[in-house]
Amino acid sequence: MENIYMLSDAEITNKISARLKELRLKQNISRQDLAVSSGVSLSSIVRMEDGDIKSFESFLRILRTLGKIDVFLPLVEEELINPNEYFKMMQANAKKRRLRASKSNGVNKQEDSEW
Repeated sequence: MENIYMLSDAEITNKISARLKELRLKQNISRQDLAVSSGVSLSSIVRMEDGDIKSFESFLRILRTLGKIDVFLPLVEEELINPNEYFKMMQANAKKRRLRASKSNGVNKQEDSEW
């Protein structure tokens, strides 16, 4: 697989669009049936398969209908941290806290000077 970071946004969109069409065809679903099942207009599906993905919500509906919504799992899962990492994080956070200046009650305390 090529490095996705080396691809332009347009190239990534074109690859995703081609993959959507491929998934639909592998499942033997017509564009019309996909439109009805997903609640996305037929014209939007045609545009998406041609590389024009404008609506993220429509894109999600199509992925869900095609059974591929799980590609977003890494983005929606909460990361679990082990107790040691949590403890270290809390210690680091406590060290960064600023201490509040104490109030002087308006009295200017000066030490007697030898001068």
